[in-house]
Amino acid sequence: MIVDHRTYTTYPGKLAPFLKVYEEKGLPLQLKYLQNMVGWYQSMDIGPLNQVVHMWAYEDLADRAARRAKLNADPDWQVYLQEATPFLMSMENKILNPTPFFDLKKMMGR
Repeated sequence: MIVDHRTYTTYPGKLAPFLKVYEEKGLPLQLKYLQNMVGWYQSMDIGPLNQVVHMWAYEDLADRAARRAKLNADPDWQVYLQEATPFLMSMENKILNPTPFFDLKKMMGR
């Protein structure tokens, strides 16, 4: 199992509107297609500001590609992207592999 770890930085003053658009339009679609949310977090007043970090679990890179292709094919996702991306200054994406002693499936109750 792998984890897709994404960090988005919004423009100053744009974190709240980004989260509102995401919660209303992006989240329902991601839950429908990606399904395995590991977490969604926002930065506080320590360290880099105006950031959200979200993580999604997949069986492997092929599973990730298939799920993301279905998400990207949904016209409502394209509408969401048009509304959300103007709030974003930068996006960073990492693929994380669990260490040998950590079983993500077990931690997620599978």
